Amino acid sequence: MGWALGIGAALVIAALLYWQLIIAEGAYLGRRVVALLYDWSAHLYDRIKQYDSGYEAQFLGRPLANALFAFPNALVLDVATGTARLACALFPEVGFRGRIIGLDLARKMLKHAAEKTRRWSDRTMLIWDDASQLPFLPDCFEVVACLEALEFMPDPDQVLAEMVRVLRPGGILLITNRIGNDARLMPGRTFSAAEIEAKLSGLALEMVQVRPWQVEYDLVWATKPGFCTPDPPRDVEAVLRCSVCESGITRRDGTLVCGQGHTIPIAADGVVEMARVRKDL
Repeated sequence: MGWALGIGAALVIAALLYWQLIIAEGAYLGRRVVALLYDWSAHLYDRIKQYDSGYEAQFLGRPLANALFAFPNALVLDVATGTARLACALFPEVGFRGRIIGLDLARKMLKHAAEKTRRWSDRTMLIWDDASQLPFLPDCFEVVACLEALEFMPDPDQVLAEMVRVLRPGGILLITNRIGNDARLMPGRTFSAAEIEAKLSGLALEMVQVRPWQVEYDLVWATKPGFCTPDPPRDVEAVLRCSVCESGITRRDGTLVCGQGHTIPIAADGVVEMARVRKDL
């Protein structure tokens, strides 16, 4: 009898670990665990995902470039950029001449993102930081995106609110919503189409559209109310703010320095290591 109870307990523990670490990817264990799991798998991530360049161009890069037709110099923020999936889909589009800032809390994922975007390094900034307090001015991005990541955030609503804060009036919010069987195993982190539409409408976004995209995800487009006029190319440092004191930032001797004297290092691979100045990470 004792052995049967032992086996049963082991099976329950194994099932819980599978749920927490494989299906939920550490989402209920805190942001550090999520980042650690992605760091562990960073060298295998693209091989696991098996992104198809043609599919990515047809269903991600080209639709986004078309939406930005009137804004060729658009500034794009990719939250939880991972290995730079969005950048690799958007940069090859001939109509897009803008810049992309990719932010992620998994440092090793950013290392691979830096390698993959090297050919566009003059138009890319990669930032190691947390998404719940985005280190940017309000109303500064024509596009803010977050793909296949919101459900793994400790507070998806906080991240959504931050994304809307930094989005320009008239700008585009592009996110994914987890669907399918596994979505039901992530209570409080996944939503029905009606629920995600209500959330975005509650953030005063307009033209919310939930479109079928992949087996496990819908693609959700929305627009921030207002009118967005085209801008000339902008220096990405101009929209960046210190995560400690929120003051402006300038580049000095290979680092970034804020108005209050906080130094944000830039690593050898080009990643801005904002997380090093945050005391809560």
